[in-house]
Amino acid sequence: MNVFNEINELIALKNGSEKAFETIYNRYSGKLYNFIMTISHGNRYMAEEIVQSAFVKLWEVREQINPDKSILPFLSVIAKNMLLNKYQRQTVEFLYQEFVLKEQMTFDTITEKDIDRKWLENFVDELINQLPPARKKIFILSKKDDLSTKQIAEIMQISVSTVETQLSLATKFMRKEFEKNYDKLFLLGIAFVNLL
Repeated sequence: MNVFNEINELIALKNGSEKAFETIYNRYSGKLYNFIMTISHGNRYMAEEIVQSAFVKLWEVREQINPDKSILPFLSVIAKNMLLNKYQRQTVEFLYQEFVLKEQMTFDTITEKDIDRKWLENFVDELINQLPPARKKIFILSKKDDLSTKQIAEIMQISVSTVETQLSLATKFMRKEFEKNYDKLFLLGIAFVNLL
């Protein structure tokens, strides 16, 4: 591929050319898919979803494109951040689903009257309040405000890796507390899925 041609395509994309967007999609979607397949350990569904979302995001932020730089690394960063954010949003839900699966519990076995939603909300809030101030803010921005690690990093003026580390520590803390309170939480499994 001619580098000069790609520069022109990126300039056209930056200016809103759908044709240039289609060309770039056809050229790089396969490579991006393989990249996500690698870092998601072969999750095809996840890779397909992330590729589509990454290109949608590329179109949305096309004005930020630097035509002098290859678009693939730019796309890869977008896709990687999306994958990390998706995993992080699902982490708390997955934690409790582990308890549900462990007991072979189905959604049909629990009715609304069995669920003390308010107790569970308070429990989660109490855990969040026990986090160190900075970690607490990062966790809230991620789980409740649904911000990306990059957005959080910019807001708090810290690195993306620091954000990821703090989210990981918060998740480990919550996992430990869930295990301590297993008996109470067991009966509240369904409500938990919809909380965070």
